[in-house]
Amino acid sequence: MTTAAASFYELSSPPVLQPQLGSRTLAVRRPSSVTTRSTTTRRHRTNRSHNGGAAYAPQNEFPNFAHTGDVEIVISAGGQEKRYTLHRLILARSSGFFDASTSEEWSRGQGQPHLPGVAPQGRENVLGRIGEEDEGSQAVRSNTSGGQKPFWRYELDSGNETDETPMLIQKPLQTTLFGGEHTPRPPPVRNKPPAPSNGFFRSISAMQSAIHIPQSTTQNQDNDIIRDYDNLFRIFYNYSPTLDSVDITEAYIQCKSLLNLADMYDALEVVGPRIDHHLLQFQGRLWKQIAKYPPSYLKLGYLARSKVIFAEALVHVVGQWPTGAPQLRNIPDIILELIEDKVDELQDLKAKIEGRLFRLTLVTNRGERASPWNSYMEWTVVSLFRHWLAENTTPPPPPLPKTSGSEARQSAPPPPPPLNNGRIYRLLGAGGSAYLNHDDLKRFLKLRPEDYSRENIKRFERRMDEMKHLAKEAVKPLMRNFLELDLGRDGGGMGYLTCTRVDDADFPWD
Repeated sequence: MTTAAASFYELSSPPVLQPQLGSRTLAVRRPSSVTTRSTTTRRHRTNRSHNGGAAYAPQNEFPNFAHTGDVEIVISAGGQEKRYTLHRLILARSSGFFDASTSEEWSRGQGQPHLPGVAPQGRENVLGRIGEEDEGSQAVRSNTSGGQKPFWRYELDSGNETDETPMLIQKPLQTTLFGGEHTPRPPPVRNKPPAPSNGFFRSISAMQSAIHIPQSTTQNQDNDIIRDYDNLFRIFYNYSPTLDSVDITEAYIQCKSLLNLADMYDALEVVGPRIDHHLLQFQGRLWKQIAKYPPSYLKLGYLARSKVIFAEALVHVVGQWPTGAPQLRNIPDIILELIEDKVDELQDLKAKIEGRLFRLTLVTNRGERASPWNSYMEWTVVSLFRHWLAENTTPPPPPLPKTSGSEARQSAPPPPPPLNNGRIYRLLGAGGSAYLNHDDLKRFLKLRPEDYSRENIKRFERRMDEMKHLAKEAVKPLMRNFLELDLGRDGGGMGYLTCTRVDDADFPWD
């Protein structure tokens, strides 16, 4: 190779860098954020500002399922407003009202948007992705035709009259210029207006005092409406309702109001077990309250489908009948028929035992029934017992009229109410000195001075104790207690019988 060719080769070929083992290598400079420690990773900051970046994703949990909810409910009462974005599937399964008002037939009749070409089971598949992340929301949008999802809107309508019950009314959706759905929002908060003059306040106070506006009562009613609807939707989503767990009287009022609301929306099967579980936590206090107000708790137990509360109240109502009849005018006929059947059963049982009591007698040493001819003392004991039983189990005779003839028939007093002789049967069941005690027997024997002696008093008491023992055994079927309330040995001072048995076949909702 000539010298010129070698020079041309050196100029045209790229230079080749040869590694130099003995030379010092230069370190590559890295960003300052990485030079500290290579093994550490930067953590994600959840509270970073999204200004200028992607929009912040709204929540997807109760009460606002922004990603998957397709039913908007607005509850407004007394200047308060609460919004819910819930799921049609859960509302329809929990309430017959929502099931009917969100059906395909109702939506077509009301002009509501629906899913064209998608069967009802397709909606369940869509709503089955409740609670997922952004992937779940994308799947929901992809299942809807044309990117439009079904949507319903309800608002609480208080009605035109003051005594009208507020009710949810389905409202048509407002569409925007671009075909999307628009939900009206409350107006923005404006600046505080200037304070009015003192004369304005005086005029308002005078007007309120003139028309007697119960502000506190109205405000409490509005708060109760907000609370009841919130508890209703919480139960639909398997959350515990916010009910009073200390004061049983307040808990009863709240539970009754919630049950009436659930009955209005055909949701008693879902709400009832929650009410039953909450009230049964009071245990002994609940049994005492039922004993004080049995008709009220009978209605509540029926609405809540509570077997324990309904049976407890029914035993009290049947034992006191007809005392609680005026408070049970607006109950279903099936409950009234049940009460009448149980009352008839109790009366039949009392008639059988009463006949058995009047047939009780003593026998002599020779095994003969006591009579005035073979044993005058024993016959006197039996006669005194039967007289006491007849006087206490028979209503008093009506008073004699003061006039005669047709005027007497026109002014005849009304017949006396039925006698509730439950207290007498409890005395017979107690025995001992509960009735016809030592003083009563002495006073009876003093009527015949020839029979009054210490030996006759002891013999008379001994034979009367035998009669009391026979009577105690005879009234045992009436002494049974089917209440959860513990009456004690003396019956707890209760003046009626609690031996009514309520079987599973007696509950009117089964």
